[in-house]
Amino acid sequence: MQNELNSELKNLKRELQEQENPIQAKVLQRFFKTGKGEYAEGDIFLGIKVPIQRKIAKKYIGLSLKEIQELLNSKIHEHRLVALLILIEKYKKAKKNQIEKRRIFEFYLDNTKNINNWDLVDLSAPNIVGNFLQKEKSFILRELAKSENIWKRRIAIISTYAFIKKRIFGETLAISEILLHDEHDLIHKAVGWMLREIGKRNKEILELFLSTRNKDMPRTMLRYAIEKFPKEEREKWMKR
Repeated sequence: MQNELNSELKNLKRELQEQENPIQAKVLQRFFKTGKGEYAEGDIFLGIKVPIQRKIAKKYIGLSLKEIQELLNSKIHEHRLVALLILIEKYKKAKKNQIEKRRIFEFYLDNTKNINNWDLVDLSAPNIVGNFLQKEKSFILRELAKSENIWKRRIAIISTYAFIKKRIFGETLAISEILLHDEHDLIHKAVGWMLREIGKRNKEILELFLSTRNKDMPRTMLRYAIEKFPKEEREKWMKR
């Protein structure tokens, strides 16, 4: 049985390798800032588009957490992304099995060091962390938001997208408050994006939040938050 599982993992890696696109890989390594001193220094790309990775991931939902761990430990970006896509499928399959969902959620949090680029966070955090914490104590998000690790902070705010979709805005606003003076551009964009999502559902709540904070917010965060406002309104907010 163990040999069969190991064989499945090898097959997955082989399938990914067969899809390698060196030209696209070079583009992605620049786009995702993998150079020396950049936020994703050393990340290696095969150059595979996400839809292809999703298709491959669905074939290997039977992989064990131990095998998924091996993929998450890889320096190859697509290995880690496919591992997370498989984890999402496992989480969905668990349905009402809260024990299994907790196991996957805790496994995810144990691997935050490997969820170390913005696309990895954005594709996975709402589906696992955000979904799970809707029925659990969400103070964990606030702990993550106060972390020195940028990816944990991004997980905190992006996870609240699951709350926003349920029209629960308090968690997003609370995490946004914690991250209001964050120094990293990737956090500015993430917070602004989540605030924008609130505004698409309830503009008054967003405007109320911005009314006492817009002067202190990084300009990128504010621009993202008001992106869907009419042009004249955007200009007024930026001048306040």
